[in-house]
Amino acid sequence: MMHRKILALMLPALLGAGSVHAAEIYKKDGNKLNLYGKMDLNHQVSSNVHDEGEKSRILVGLRGETKISDLLTGYGQLTYSIQTKPSGAENGSHYQPSVGFVGLKFSNYGTFDYGKNYGVGYDPLAWTNTIPASGGSSTRPGHGLIGHSNDLVTYRNSNLFGLIDGLDFALQYQGKNHAHSEKKDINAENGKGIGGAVTYRAPTGVAVSAAYTRSDRTENQKNADFGKQNPTAETWSTAIKYNANNLYLATMYGETRNNTYIKIKSTEIKQGMVDREKKFEAVAQYQFDFGLRPSLAYIQSIGKKITSFGNQDLYKYIDLATYYNFNKNLVTYVDYKINLVKKNDFNTNAGFSTKNTIGLGLIYKF
Repeated sequence: MMHRKILALMLPALLGAGSVHAAEIYKKDGNKLNLYGKMDLNHQVSSNVHDEGEKSRILVGLRGETKISDLLTGYGQLTYSIQTKPSGAENGSHYQPSVGFVGLKFSNYGTFDYGKNYGVGYDPLAWTNTIPASGGSSTRPGHGLIGHSNDLVTYRNSNLFGLIDGLDFALQYQGKNHAHSEKKDINAENGKGIGGAVTYRAPTGVAVSAAYTRSDRTENQKNADFGKQNPTAETWSTAIKYNANNLYLATMYGETRNNTYIKIKSTEIKQGMVDREKKFEAVAQYQFDFGLRPSLAYIQSIGKKITSFGNQDLYKYIDLATYYNFNKNLVTYVDYKINLVKKNDFNTNAGFSTKNTIGLGLIYKF
């Protein structure tokens, strides 16, 4: 079994957990290279076959930089993900690079990089993506400049060229990507796109963020069963958070247009993008001094005017979770997802779960 192999590899590292989150493996003549990662042993319990079973994941990454001059620094980052296959799949693991990009930092003038990275639309979504086993619902698309996306040119500037502390902004361009398959996987392709995000963090612990993205749709996407003929895909979201005095509060609201994928399997298979999606997320967490961190969250997404189905919940749940931090490297958690979606023909044929799920996990970060 894959989870036993992972446990055997991880156990020595867990028992010898150190006190740093990244290991410096090289530093000489203005060049340095750090190794970092996270090993997440996770098992989920649910009456839904797709949610039941092991969901363990290992992330390993390298982050390096080279000093070119007093004002110019080159950098690169590569993160690789090793994830066990869902229940029912053949034994083995799924290997996938999460990010991989190179770029230049121009002192206070910002950074400019190219490669596979998070879309700028993820900036506000990240603040509510803090649930241990159930997070990430808002970032399901692999395109649209919100999840992990390919062919991104990204410019980021911190503190507005050094003039206003806490005010950051980002601009992004994505090239056109075709699905590498004869099956016309419309969820794995995109047209040219642009996006931007602005974030302000106040010294009091309050922060606000907003993002907007817009992409051309491919011919396969425009000819699909859902979201038919619409020429563009758009997303926007805004979020606010408070992170101080051991208290973390965050809430996010956003919408997507022709950018959330669904596949309906009934008498025939139909696929496409939801014409309009509204989503809301709220998270509250408190960090006790002795290591306990309870978490409460409400997550909902509504698909609007879906052809033949009308308005439908894509996901809707309350999440009760708690972390326990042995130290800053080793964390264990329990996550209980209370599913509020009512079973009907739409979510049954779309493969959306209506069952509760319990997640148990152990995380080692280095």
